[in-house]
Amino acid sequence: MHAKMLFAVALVGLAAAASAQNQGRSSVLGGHDINAPVNVAADRVEVQDRNDRALFVGNVVVRQGSLTLSTARLRLAYSSNAGLEIDRLDASGGVTVRSGDETARSDFAVYDLDRRIITMIGDVRLTQSRNTIQGSRLTIDLESGRAVMDGGPRGVEGSGGRVTGTFTVPQRTD
Repeated sequence: MHAKMLFAVALVGLAAAASAQNQGRSSVLGGHDINAPVNVAADRVEVQDRNDRALFVGNVVVRQGSLTLSTARLRLAYSSNAGLEIDRLDASGGVTVRSGDETARSDFAVYDLDRRIITMIGDVRLTQSRNTIQGSRLTIDLESGRAVMDGGPRGVEGSGGRVTGTFTVPQRTD
């Protein structure tokens, strides 16, 4: 019971850090400027203009403000009504999202710029300093600062369908 309570307190702390984003304090991928321009670099790009899509392949790096997304392959969906506006980024082939001392890794990720949500799927690991939390799916609402980690089905990725975490504690010299 004591271990479950500590884990619940740690998760509440993670949620509180996420909700602190709007106050400018440290949080899950905190302080992100959702209105900053999006810069993309890759080894190759294929534009599918009739479908309002672009495919970036090889060493893809996306930067928006202080947020950096790295992946092997990125599909960018855009609308071209009054100029080019990016709607969504679909990343695959191992994804890393970094902001400050926080790093999130997964197999796939979707950044919905319209909804301002990043969803990371498959073997997700969120690290902040020496704290880590793992699961199957991480959803980060960049506007509200809310982050939710789901465990997924039992037997997937060896997690038993649960979210797991390791958190540092204050060091006492008693």
